[in-house]
Amino acid sequence: MNNNDLIVSPEWLAANTENPQVVIIDCRFSLADVELGQKQYQESHIPGAFYLDLNRDLASAVGKHGGRHPLPNMGELAAKLSAAGINLGETLVVAYDDSRLAFAARLWWLLRYMGHSKVALLDGGFGAWKAGGYPVTNILPESGEGKFVPELQRDMAVEFEAVKERKDLPDRVLVDSRESERYAGLREPIDPIAGHIPGAVNYPWQGVTDETGKVRSTSEQKQRWTELGKAEEIIVYCGSGVTACVNLLSLEIAGIPDAKLYVGSWSDWCSYQL
Repeated sequence: MNNNDLIVSPEWLAANTENPQVVIIDCRFSLADVELGQKQYQESHIPGAFYLDLNRDLASAVGKHGGRHPLPNMGELAAKLSAAGINLGETLVVAYDDSRLAFAARLWWLLRYMGHSKVALLDGGFGAWKAGGYPVTNILPESGEGKFVPELQRDMAVEFEAVKERKDLPDRVLVDSRESERYAGLREPIDPIAGHIPGAVNYPWQGVTDETGKVRSTSEQKQRWTELGKAEEIIVYCGSGVTACVNLLSLEIAGIPDAKLYVGSWSDWCSYQL
């Protein structure tokens, strides 16, 4: 494993696919084609990997407020994690996708929110696994018998009112994780309003990895957040609380562990402006 215990290499995972203390979760997904990830998984995945879908498993139904990807029903997700053989606080969960951690990081954050800190991400995702010549399969794994009873860490998340109240306070920083064009309001392909939350600074989530999806070094992650390191509180958002988790991972690697997720993010903020 990587020395920060948050990232594992394909080599490490290949040596541990049969390890009973390791459970692998495939998180591939496409916002443009919501069935694609499931299809890709059924066609080819890392041996032993279970599949969790962003819309069906890692989020709940959209309402008037709460954003495009509200938190899932924790009881239902816990049952799925148990069925994958995951024991709270014991099993090492390794998550992967093929989108520079965009969706795997959501599971990483959710597991920690549910009180399970033993979770890592596959460096380079499924692409790096295939490039390394490691085996793939279309055989679905058998259900496990884990025991996952969530211990929610509610202080890891904030909602609209908290963001509204805290965003202008001294030593509080609000981080917008979207691409710079969306942050600047030059382009908005998804949400009804363009722009950003007043006072937010922009750190696009794609900067956490290189073009191949490999996580940049610990020193690069630390350098990335130099200007924010002394903030009393950091709140991170994106479009719907998904890719913001990649920045939260980066902050964790950089040694800034207590940043919070605005789960509803820009899509929730917009819902109060309409």
